[in-house]
Amino acid sequence: MNANSPDTTIEFDCPACQSRLRVPSSLAGQNAKCPKCGQIALVPSVSPGDSAPAAAPENMSSSAAAPVAAVPAQSIGPTVNPPEPTVIEGAGILLPADPDAPVHALDDAPENQTSIVDMPREPVVGRDTETRQLFESICDQISKVFVGQRELVEGTLVALFSGGHVLIESVPGLGKTLFVRTLGKILGCDFGRIQFTADLMPSDITGAPIFDMKTQEFRFRPGPVFTQLLLADEINRSPAKTHAALLETMQERRVTVDGQTHDLDLPFLVVATQNPIESEGTYNLPEAQLDRFLFKLRADYPSEEQEAKILMMHGDQVDLTKKLNDEVETISSPEQILRVTDESSRVRVEPVLVNYINRIVRLTRQWPQFYMGASPRAGIGLMQAARTLAAFYGRDYAVPDDVVQLALPTLRHRVMLTAEAEVEGQQVDDLLRELIRRVEVPRIEAS
Repeated sequence: MNANSPDTTIEFDCPACQSRLRVPSSLAGQNAKCPKCGQIALVPSVSPGDSAPAAAPENMSSSAAAPVAAVPAQSIGPTVNPPEPTVIEGAGILLPADPDAPVHALDDAPENQTSIVDMPREPVVGRDTETRQLFESICDQISKVFVGQRELVEGTLVALFSGGHVLIESVPGLGKTLFVRTLGKILGCDFGRIQFTADLMPSDITGAPIFDMKTQEFRFRPGPVFTQLLLADEINRSPAKTHAALLETMQERRVTVDGQTHDLDLPFLVVATQNPIESEGTYNLPEAQLDRFLFKLRADYPSEEQEAKILMMHGDQVDLTKKLNDEVETISSPEQILRVTDESSRVRVEPVLVNYINRIVRLTRQWPQFYMGASPRAGIGLMQAARTLAAFYGRDYAVPDDVVQLALPTLRHRVMLTAEAEVEGQQVDDLLRELIRRVEVPRIEAS
């Protein structure tokens, strides 16, 4: 029987998740997408085992035509030394991301396959270092007054010790102000808060010169931005000229007014919040400012057990300031934060992991559903954040799990959907997970 007859089918294994796939023989030699893991593969001309697999297209290099080594998903976890990859014979040839190439959906795959992006992961814990002890102590102190929200807590700490800033998207009433105040008390840092409104002026943030009647001269009056932990509440309620007042501050850690430059005290962390459910009276943050944030974190409603704990913890009408003073200890200092930040920057990142980060960031610029991809600053931030997370877990080397754990917060605000993707209701996080699945995970040797 002719292998390309419309009545025949071709069966082969997905090279990523090893699911058994069945396609019409008319798709032989074309791109096809696995419905389970989203992997793009080249359909062979015949089912493996019946005869030799189809030859690669002539325009492909000989290196691309070799069988692809696929690592079983269950082997990618917290272990530093995953087993050797196995070669799936005749499973097709992986093609580089090409937004112009047609992609066909395959038959449903088994539901028991799991991707590295979706599977729950325990961190790869190393030695009991000073940085790890500090991280665990900070989390213990935060838990005395703040319940749950692991992504928010861990992401903010990684950003702080990486020299970055955080944008939090959540509905009101989830304790963002309490969290930043608590963090300031624990770390021994100054805390400031700015409530952004439509009539807020840039000088209300940075400060402005005032005339001193005694000296008959103008002197600079610092604004609320002169602090160490700054909560910019509902930042999207102010116009663009007010947003711009934070650009130099967030990037350069200084303020320039009337030609005079005023340095900020370090460490300096901006935690900005925006409400995702209200659009009336709000202004979209410009891409230039979004790119200044290392992470975009999302805080969700607590679980039933966590909310019951919140009621027990804060339902006694005790003054919040008194509770912070009585129950939370100051266990660090700005000097220690800067020293740990400097030490974290020396965590080893292997060249294969650098290439892994680079491929993820560059693939966002080719992805069909994104009309704007991530900038090189995203790759720099992701690599430094992976270093910090590795240091938090007591390791002097970063692993792929660190990158995967931080990829979504690093990239979700730096990519923009096409109009077609928005109309179809596609979500940025889902597309990024699919994108990360497309990139082969490197094998890191611990030494």
